Amino acid sequence: MIITIILILVLIIILLMVYNMSIHKKIENFNNLNQKVTNLNILQDFMDTISKTTSVDEKIKQVNNIIIERYQIKYSTIVVYDGTKYIVKASNVDQKHWEALSNLQSEEIFKESIQTSVPKYVTVEGENERLPYQKMEFARAKCAMFFPLYIDNVYIGYWLLEGSRPHEFDTIDSTVLEVIRNNIVAILKTVENQNIIENIVRDDKYSSLKSAEYLYGEGKRIIDKYTMSTVCLFRITNLEKINEEISRKTGDAIITKVSEVVRQNLSSEYLFVRYMGPKFAIVFSGIEKSAVHSFMEQIKQQIEEIEIEPVDVEFEYEDNQEEIVAKPKINAIIATYYKGTALEGVLKRLEEYLDNANINENQINEL
Repeated sequence: MIITIILILVLIIILLMVYNMSIHKKIENFNNLNQKVTNLNILQDFMDTISKTTSVDEKIKQVNNIIIERYQIKYSTIVVYDGTKYIVKASNVDQKHWEALSNLQSEEIFKESIQTSVPKYVTVEGENERLPYQKMEFARAKCAMFFPLYIDNVYIGYWLLEGSRPHEFDTIDSTVLEVIRNNIVAILKTVENQNIIENIVRDDKYSSLKSAEYLYGEGKRIIDKYTMSTVCLFRITNLEKINEEISRKTGDAIITKVSEVVRQNLSSEYLFVRYMGPKFAIVFSGIEKSAVHSFMEQIKQQIEEIEIEPVDVEFEYEDNQEEIVAKPKINAIIATYYKGTALEGVLKRLEEYLDNANINENQINEL
């Protein structure tokens, strides 16, 4: 009888052990699934950040904030090489420490990590110690993980993860951190073209206007506040003739005066740039084509009333001959732009129209 009871108890214990193992496995699978879902949600947050019409610097800061909040990281710093020096692009560390944080590539302890692309983990043992790269601070960080960042095998900076306690990252999931690093690299690579566009915007010498690239960076953030806008491209059709028959400086004076006339009539919400050579672009944010057409008729009239005397050149006039003056003529084309579509595509179509139009065409057209 006793033996039978013992056997039953042993069987129950075995069954409970099997059940517990099964439950543990299910919990483990659930945690893994939950972590995957969390990573996917965070990745979606990253993608949403990339798609926003904000500057490159603002996007990197938002990504860093997502890392800090969603992964509950104490300190996170992203440093990127800008072609001349290493710059802290995003960090929740007090700015007084940024100079030290932007020079970690020079620290001996991280050089091997940079060469091998293997993360480096450093920690102190006691509260009164400090990390090797810390020069003046003690209390803020007690351990750190250094992740070198590469785009197409080219070293472009690093991500520094810091904790406030010794050995805080001893048991951290390195797989998750690698995912974060890869996401940071992917985002830096994705915004690279936007960064190039933002950095090549220039102010034109004669018109004092920004170059066309402005429309695709900072300008687009203004335009995309509205669902629909109207784009106008106009060309000074006789600018080349003025340059050749009068003087180049007279042509430059025409550009300056035309730009001044247009700018004086535009709201701050409307974007006006020198598109290329004799062509100028205006984006009327949130305005329909019908209103723009009548406005451009008025602007066209004002522009074609401009008269500029020859600059840096003299002419001999015969009796009763009228004095030579430069009078600009323009041809314009307008079209609708919808938020979320390709602004550069709309401008390209307008440009093709003006380039293929008869040189004597002188009106306001619509696409």
